[in-house]
Order: sequence, then C-alpha cells, then structure tokens
Amino acid sequence: MAGTKPKRPAGTRKRSSIADIRRRELAQAALRVIETHGVKGATVQRVSEEAGISHGLVHYHFKTKADLLEAAVKLTNQLITEEVLSRLKQARTPQERILSVLEANFAATIFSKETAQAWASCSGEAAFNPRFARIMNMIERRLTSNLTHDLRKIMPCDQARTLARILTIMSDGVWLRAARWDGPLDRAAATQPIWDVLKHTEVRVR
Repeated sequence: MAGTKPKRPAGTRKRSSIADIRRRELAQAALRVIETHGVKGATVQRVSEEAGISHGLVHYHFKTKADLLEAAVKLTNQLITEEVLSRLKQARTPQERILSVLEANFAATIFSKETAQAWASCSGEAAFNPRFARIMNMIERRLTSNLTHDLRKIMPCDQARTLARILTIMSDGVWLRAARWDGPLDRAAATQPIWDVLKHTEVRVR
C-alpha cells in the first residue's frame, strides 16, 4: 500500500546492533593506538592488531583509514556526551546544569593522561586535516552552546556568551595541558583553573 513503511526484515535490527558494537570497539582500538603512536602512526594494521581482528574486517566496517580515525576522534566526544546526559538528569538549577556539563568533560572515567595525549594528537592534526578540523570545531561549538544556554538564565546574554567561550577555550587547554602532565595526572589540579574562574562569576558553583 502506498505510504506504508515496509516491514523490517527479521534480524536486521540485531545485525545493525552488532555492527554498531563492532564499529565502537574498533574506534576504541583506534583511540588506544593514537595514544601510543599518534595520528600519523595509527595504521589500519595496528588497529586490527589492537582489536584482535583481521585487516579485512576493519575495512568492512570502515572503508578508509580516515573514516576509522574520524570515528576515534568522535568517540571521546560521544563518551563525554553520554556523561553529560547522565549528570543532567540530576541537575535542577542552571548552576547545577553548568556544573554537570563542565564536570562531565573531565569525568574520571574519561579524563586521563593517555586519552588527553590522543586528543592532543588529533587536535594537532586538525591544523592540516579539514576533516579533523570540522569535528573539533563542531565539538567546540556544541560545548559553547550548551554552556551559553544556562548561563543566559543567570546573567546578561552578552556576558553569558563571553563566559561560555572562555570556559570552552579553557576546557580545551586543560585537555592539552593534561597531555604533557609531568608524572601521573592530577585531575583536581588540572581542572582547578576552571573552578577558579567560576568563583568570580555569578555561577559560583563551588
């Protein structure tokens, strides 16, 4: 019948789910390889060895190395997004929502020296790779937008946009500084500048 959505073949959803899981596993493996070898050294062969699957199967899920590395870059942001959504469920005020967004960006399960080193490598590559630059710019715009949304509820719009931009730039700087941290990463010390800035604003989340 015209306009009727065709029925999904049996098992299609399951196959799709398995494919999504495998793609995420490969993105995680690619991220670990980037941590060790940087973007330039993150070859499909190394990723296949890290994931414990064949070279051909990697190409089945990601047609090119660029596709695979893009998935790895997006993975960290995806993990942060999941953390943000989880924390926002408990937030009741604009101040709590702002804190949830910022703390999620440095959650203990995500923010590590190794992940920061991978992020720094990808960030450096973005200066020469339009594909990486597009992703990084998208992530930056999203964080600024999320912060501005709630900052506008407690301060003038212009001030809210300015502070959101400052916090976004500082957050990126915290990640880059963590990549070159001397010794084991001290999460509290690394993120303290963020909270110091907020102490002198109308947010006063700490």
